Amino acid sequence: MPLRTRLLLPLLLASLCPSLAAAAARPDPHVGVLLEQLGYDYEVDEDGDYKLVVPVDGEGRTQLVFVRSPVETFGHHRIREIWSPAYASPSGAFPGPVANRLLEASNDLKLGAWVKQGPHAVFVVKIDAQTGASELDEAISAAVSSADGMEQELAGDPASDEF
Repeated sequence: MPLRTRLLLPLLLASLCPSLAAAAARPDPHVGVLLEQLGYDYEVDEDGDYKLVVPVDGEGRTQLVFVRSPVETFGHHRIREIWSPAYASPSGAFPGPVANRLLEASNDLKLGAWVKQGPHAVFVVKIDAQTGASELDEAISAAVSSADGMEQELAGDPASDEF
């Protein structure tokens, strides 16, 4: 399903059937159990996703990460996404050098890839929806390190910490 459709579908559901939309915004309890096992602090956002602010280093840097509650399917695969933003374009469109850098970075990655989400460059890791705690922890770590590193690189300032 195209990203724009995935973003607009909850709004459409809310207008047509408020009780159905409310059910779609419920957090997946499986994720909460795993995050608690791993010792992560989190909050649940209005979409039912798990929002984490993960410390990056001993100097106060943090990285924003979302463990999405909705599960996507492809054939027999049930997929959960972990998102972490790294860049926001002031115009909505990515400048050519930024877009090229994100494509180059995606080629080198072993887990996850860069996507455009509105004006944001977001690192997305897709894992099995019923994954265990250690696999979820690895996916979160991949999102944190990749997004924080790209944020510093694209900002041109190692001290920059917008996300």
